[in-house]
Amino acid sequence: MRGRKPSKFKLKSKDKTFLHKLLRNGQTPIRVARRAQILLGRDRGQHRVVSLGETFEQDPATIWRICERYRKFGLQAALYDAERSGRPPVFFQKGAEGD
Repeated sequence: MRGRKPSKFKLKSKDKTFLHKLLRNGQTPIRVARRAQILLGRDRGQHRVVSLGETFEQDPATIWRICERYRKFGLQAALYDAERSGRPPVFFQKGAEGD
């Protein structure tokens, strides 16, 4: 068998409840919903990352990354992207600069 050996993955019960609630909410962004589905899939016992990646049309490295973020930093880090450094975007209103 090639690749990394699958490790045990278990979600906390409160996190599992939160993820199910998040998926039922109609306002969840698709990126967050996909990450929630991946975490729930790994928790259900789909230990083969490759098959889980095929199910959700994601690269196996992405599955590993999401699960490792959950293990190391918790649920919020696994679901949401970290803040990026740099200058915030600037938006101009039409006509505000003498147009």
